[in-house]
Amino acid sequence: MSKKMLVALVMGVALSGLSLSVQAGEIKAKVEAAKGEANATTEEIKGEAKAKIEEAKGNKASAAMERGKGNVKGAYERAKGKMNEMKAKSE
Repeated sequence: MSKKMLVALVMGVALSGLSLSVQAGEIKAKVEAAKGEANATTEEIKGEAKAKIEEAKGNKASAAMERGKGNVKGAYERAKGKMNEMKAKSE
């Protein structure tokens, strides 16, 4: 095997490995974004459930507070998911 052929083979393997790692990073980023969205939805649903319980008890102010806490926690989880997504894309 000539040196040129060997160098071309090594470069081909290196470039294909590089493209696979880029694809893996994109997949990981999508997974992180999905996890963040799922956690955000879960927190919002928890807040809504607690709000319904408080409304059933007759505590409208407490219900509004629980609903607000759920929305804030949901926004926090969404932001965390976005941060993890960007981190995974940069790897």
